[in-house]
Amino acid sequence: MPDSLDFILRFLIFAAVHSLLAIPRLKQQLRELTGLNAHWYRLTYNVLSLVLFGWVVLAWQSTRVIYLVPGVWNLVMQGLQGLSLIAMLLCLRQTGLGRFLGFTPESAGQDSLTTTGCHAVVRHPLYLLGLLFFLLNPVMTTRWLTLTVIGTAYVIIGGLVEERRLLRQFGTSYARYQQNVPFLLPRLRLKAPSAD
Repeated sequence: MPDSLDFILRFLIFAAVHSLLAIPRLKQQLRELTGLNAHWYRLTYNVLSLVLFGWVVLAWQSTRVIYLVPGVWNLVMQGLQGLSLIAMLLCLRQTGLGRFLGFTPESAGQDSLTTTGCHAVVRHPLYLLGLLFFLLNPVMTTRWLTLTVIGTAYVIIGGLVEERRLLRQFGTSYARYQQNVPFLLPRLRLKAPSAD
């Protein structure tokens, strides 16, 4: 099997496992079957996802360099990648970093709709920042480009599926949020709002 196909198949396995284990009904069934509470399920889910993603990136090691950003621009792009990671942490902190990682137990009724901070810019800020991190890599190889393209497709499809779940969960509140805040790309304001 060609290395590129092995890489894509590994990513598809990662995406399938990652997505299936995030389905609320399946999560509940697995938690009942294993006896894991929500806190330990989330931590286990994250560790398994990290291991699977590591397995993906270990494939297809020898790839062609498409471009290499030279000189100071290389440092600028690396700096922007670093800023995107810092912004991710800030967004996660807003919604509960410990809870997201699985280090902090969830309490009943803790799920609430967050529409401020990062979530006032786009509905899925972590997806946007993750894509920016991939796009800003100053060394673009065929493997990295493939990961960026299939990762972008996965993020968009996953975001659309998540939208349906959030609409069921939060109803009209989420529908209003959808009308006011863009899905993934921030709106550019070309003129200042009037002071009426």
